[in-house]
Amino acid sequence: MAGKQDAPIAALVVDPDGLVSGWSESGRLLLGWTAEETVGRPVSDLLAAPLPPGFPESYVSGPDHTGLTPLRHRDGSTLDALVSAHPLFDADGRTLGHAVTVQRWELRPVIADLAFEQCPFALGVYDPELRFLWINASSGRVIAHSEEQVLGKKYRELFPEFDRSLFPERDDKPYTDQLSEVARTGRPARLITVFRPLGSNYANAWATSIWPVRDAEGRVRAVANWGFDMSAEYWARQRLLMLNEASGGIGRTLDVIGTAQELATTPVPAFTDLVTVDLFDEVLRGEEPPSGSEFTPGKTIVLSRAARHSAKEDTVRARGPTTPVSHAPGSVAARCMATGRSTVQLAAEPGQGGEWAFGPGLAADPAHWPPGNPLIDESIAADGLTGRITVPLRARGTLLGVVAFSRSDRPEAFTADDLILAEELTAKAAIAIDNARRYARERTTALTLQRSLLPQGLASQEALEVASRYLPAGTGAEVGGDWFDVIPLSGARVALVVGDVVGHGLHASASMGRLRTAVRTLADVDLPPDELLTHLDDLVIHLSSDLQPAGNFQPTGEFGATCLYTVYDPVSRRFAVASAGHPLPLIISPDGTRLPSSAQPGPPLGVGGLPFEATEVELPEGSLLALYTDGLVDCRERDADQGITELQRVLNHSATSLEDLCDTVTGAMLPERRTDDAALLLARTLALDPRHVADWDVEPDTAQVPHARKFAVDQVDVWGLEEMSFVTELVVSELVTNAIRYGEPPIRLRLIRDTSLICEVSDASNTAPHLRRARAFDEGGRGLLLVAQLTQGWGTRHTTEGKTIWCAQPLPEPEPR
Repeated sequence: MAGKQDAPIAALVVDPDGLVSGWSESGRLLLGWTAEETVGRPVSDLLAAPLPPGFPESYVSGPDHTGLTPLRHRDGSTLDALVSAHPLFDADGRTLGHAVTVQRWELRPVIADLAFEQCPFALGVYDPELRFLWINASSGRVIAHSEEQVLGKKYRELFPEFDRSLFPERDDKPYTDQLSEVARTGRPARLITVFRPLGSNYANAWATSIWPVRDAEGRVRAVANWGFDMSAEYWARQRLLMLNEASGGIGRTLDVIGTAQELATTPVPAFTDLVTVDLFDEVLRGEEPPSGSEFTPGKTIVLSRAARHSAKEDTVRARGPTTPVSHAPGSVAARCMATGRSTVQLAAEPGQGGEWAFGPGLAADPAHWPPGNPLIDESIAADGLTGRITVPLRARGTLLGVVAFSRSDRPEAFTADDLILAEELTAKAAIAIDNARRYARERTTALTLQRSLLPQGLASQEALEVASRYLPAGTGAEVGGDWFDVIPLSGARVALVVGDVVGHGLHASASMGRLRTAVRTLADVDLPPDELLTHLDDLVIHLSSDLQPAGNFQPTGEFGATCLYTVYDPVSRRFAVASAGHPLPLIISPDGTRLPSSAQPGPPLGVGGLPFEATEVELPEGSLLALYTDGLVDCRERDADQGITELQRVLNHSATSLEDLCDTVTGAMLPERRTDDAALLLARTLALDPRHVADWDVEPDTAQVPHARKFAVDQVDVWGLEEMSFVTELVVSELVTNAIRYGEPPIRLRLIRDTSLICEVSDASNTAPHLRRARAFDEGGRGLLLVAQLTQGWGTRHTTEGKTIWCAQPLPEPEPR
């Protein structure tokens, strides 16, 4: 066995008869036989296998020959050897025999060469100048060249397409630059190379590893690489990345058109060149779309183009009025909506010789296409398209519209995997669009309810000039419970109210309506601001207990609110303020300075057990009052204190009217994307002309009643209201008589000419009068009934000094000129 290692090559001579005529020492070392044992014996005795056909002619009497032959060792073992026979001739050209060499066959180097040559990966070796030194068969198939065609030639000259990036927008480095960098730096590199082979419509993705080949001294003498086609995995990952992008990019807002635009933008240009989204008008309005039973055969389906995005234009259609789009009966879009199945249209059958060329992976197999797909439709070429995928837009079993994904510039035809991706994108968008539709419906309902509960027009009065604005939150937020009101009170006074209900949605709108109705009811009782808030607080506590779940009913949420109630008297120019957890009003004097308010906000409504305080301040005529909710001053960009400072600055802006000032304030204070609704109520104070007010102290003696009547009649005549003298004389007589009989001094009579003629009688008693039915022989009990019948209205107002009984008569209409 040692001889097999010591003598890898042996030599012998075979005569023309096939007998060994010469033997070497190397033969003994290689095979163990001595010259005495082999010379004169047939050479076939050395073979360990049956003789090949034509032996010994093929080895002895034939021409040069080399073959792999198993030989017998003297110890009985078999030796695989490479046997070469070379004929020997004399001077006359006669064959003297053959010189035979026997070389031990090393299996490892040969198998290694075969392994590299037959490797399914593409292998290549290049010199530092990127000249081809060697490639295997797989590499030759990839580059469509044999080894003989490329050896010694430069990579860049043969394949210039690899000298540029297929996706320059990704900053990919060209493949040849990667090879050069490894040769220059000696640092290996691993990368994924995406390229489109010559003659192919599809980009392939290859995982490639490049490394330097060094000599014994460590110098880089060559560059080697290997790569394998991972296109199926690569494009599957790209589709997954697109779906991941769609998950974060589609449905970010609860807006139907905004979501449609997100769907149109996401797949362009990575997946397709043009996307259109058509929706039913009912979906845009937040209503239920038509059912499938309404799609009668032969009827044109009219949708609205909600979004369109093209890679050529690189813009999304601006938000605005939608464009009607008609889909004729029998069209692909109409069939897709009717059947609920997607359709792939291709302008021509891809591939050559009837072979489908749908790229790598499962999509290459036509069996993976759904039935009826793809549809070869040459008509789409007239629109400049190479392919189109039409997908019905469905969510929760409801058809919302249709989406079309089109390709025009790229040569790749759609694959079965592309269809799956288009359907996944559409499904994600459909849920988001349906959510936006449902939200729009609920929001519209809440807005309608809220606007119906807000004052449609501010009450007519002469104490204040008023203007208001209510702005709901943006489309991404629910409607809140902000509200305001202007309530005329007795004595020409006016109440200004602003409130905010906790929460959003229908519950907040309904709760706001309850509170506004309650405030108006309590205001009619003419309660002072602090007492009114106390009663309102009790009401909220009762309402909160009503919202607790009972039986099978679910809780509707917590109920709380803030409220600011103010009263302005144009006669005294006194302004009373009480707050239940609400921001105090801003008071700006006519010269632009802010007037301080000593009022202290009380707790929010619904807390209970804590008092409310009311304060009064006398205002100069022409003062500006700003009542608002926190949505106007508080936002993400600033806190409430900063917002109030900014509001004060904006209110100093000179405006010709309060309406213009409202627009200025809302434009400056509210961000473009509002997360909360906001209410603003502006009022400019007016003072009642002293000539329109007359009062007289009445002695507590019934003898003073005729003097009171005369005082009233004279004053009415001075105001030019002679036709109102009779009723005025009568009601003054009744009210003053009641005050003298049942009230306590001091007693005071006051007449006010405002939008109506007001008669007030005040006394120090807290006893409230009331209407009662007088019997036939009763001497009294008809006075208030008479007052109620002859006037527009009457009532009682309690004060800290007592009470005031008032009644109002409408002024006569001025005669037309």
